[in-house]
Amino acid sequence: MDSRRVLSLKVYETVKTLLFVYVVFKQSLKAKRHLRARGIITSFREFYTWIAQHVIMLALRLPAAQRKVRTEMDKAKLDIEKQLVPQGTDVTRHLTLPEEGQTPEWILAEMDKMDKEKSTASWKLGKLSGAVYHGGDDLERVIVAAYAKYMVSNPLHPDVFPAVRKMEAEIVAMTLRLYNNPNGAGTMTSGGTESIIMSVKTHRDWARAVKGITEPEIIIPASAHAAFDKGGAYLKVKVHSIPVDPYTRKVDLKAVKRAINGNTIMIVGSTINFPDGNQDDIEGLGKLAAKYKIGLHVDCCLGSFIVPYLEKAGLSGGVGGKYKLAPFDFRVTGVTAISCDTHKYGFAPKGSSVIMYRDSDLRRYQYYVNPDWTGGVYASPSLSGSRPGAIIAGTWAAMQYMGSNGYLESCRSIVECTRKIADSIVADIPELYILGSPPASVVAFGSKHPKVNVLEVGDKMSKLGWHLNALTNPAAVHIACTRLTIKMVDQFIADLKDAVQDAKLKPSGEGTMVAVYGLGNSSAVGPAMVGQLATAFLDTLYKA
Repeated sequence: MDSRRVLSLKVYETVKTLLFVYVVFKQSLKAKRHLRARGIITSFREFYTWIAQHVIMLALRLPAAQRKVRTEMDKAKLDIEKQLVPQGTDVTRHLTLPEEGQTPEWILAEMDKMDKEKSTASWKLGKLSGAVYHGGDDLERVIVAAYAKYMVSNPLHPDVFPAVRKMEAEIVAMTLRLYNNPNGAGTMTSGGTESIIMSVKTHRDWARAVKGITEPEIIIPASAHAAFDKGGAYLKVKVHSIPVDPYTRKVDLKAVKRAINGNTIMIVGSTINFPDGNQDDIEGLGKLAAKYKIGLHVDCCLGSFIVPYLEKAGLSGGVGGKYKLAPFDFRVTGVTAISCDTHKYGFAPKGSSVIMYRDSDLRRYQYYVNPDWTGGVYASPSLSGSRPGAIIAGTWAAMQYMGSNGYLESCRSIVECTRKIADSIVADIPELYILGSPPASVVAFGSKHPKVNVLEVGDKMSKLGWHLNALTNPAAVHIACTRLTIKMVDQFIADLKDAVQDAKLKPSGEGTMVAVYGLGNSSAVGPAMVGQLATAFLDTLYKA
């Protein structure tokens, strides 16, 4: 063997060894970061669950098990279909285009008929949690007029629709001032989920360009909105979920700090969170973001036009510090982005939200620009290309109609309604307890009585006509109060008292909340089954 071949073999072996060392080092670093973020106990639990799920899934491949699961799932899917899809031979189904166009009178009559089939107007009774943020009949007429005026408009063409461009810029400017950043930047989006995904995208691209991060990670509280997980899945960003304090419901700052590493691009806090309506320690998170030079997104989608007015309404401290709201907006050092849903307590039409950034330099990382497309230069500020200018016009009209004083009074009445519910639970329903100290429009309650299943209470409330939200970890039920709730607050409290007593004395264990929660927690395979049910639910939405 000549010397050149020997040298080549040595070089080959050296390169192979270096490559092996690099792979081991990189994977070890990933494992270390994961363990540091999740902790040994949580990591072990996740690994155990992963193993258990795979073992059970293998067992479910047996013919007998497959038949049993298929039978149960088919039954559950049928139940979902019965709830969502109109049944009966008298239901008219429009599956093909009519040969000739229908008259306006026929169209409106058919819509009325469909409303009656599924009681679409039942939301007006006010027995629901969030969902409909109705500003009143007068505001509705203003929004409809704005829709009609700008129905065909599209902000993708600002030269054709200059008024829509102007209104969108003014909506962003007004919202930035509301959150104390008049010199900041932002865009409108189709809702809170898009606002959050845009923020994840912006911080990802910023971190790649400025810090060279190619394997980005974000750190969120366990109580953060699922849109952050969705953004991580869409954009290939790893998400670390950090536990919240079981009493205060705030994210554990020490655990957040421990999870920060060289790949972290952003941390997250909520004001307020969706599950239980509590606020994270934004000032504490801001200090961490500033220290490690990473982004901090504050999710105010649900807080929207409530939390900026709490202080002005004299409600930011509560009685004796109870329900206290801490600083949360751009005045807090370290905050780089805030999401705010105008279509919630801003009473704008559905499909409108604002994502705000500390400055325009950061916002540029949200844009998509393609200068080489054969159709010409393509540039868009957010996910959508064409967008409905009518929604922008409706949002602008709603904000002009309400004005600052209108939002102030709305905040006061809604928050007082929420606190009346919370105080009544504490004073008059000893079987329940309030999760944390919610400062705004959402209150969640769990059970502290061994014979009261709070999800059973939720099912009893459903039978009384209430549409509430079931929570997990811990099991709880929440209501997001709106203007519609105000007139029903005494009825809610009375019905809740009855539901608690009924659940204590006559539990059935067969309601929707109990069944789904039980399935999700009964075994390691439970979440997979719930996932299949959720998929079946989505499929049913498109069943004509």
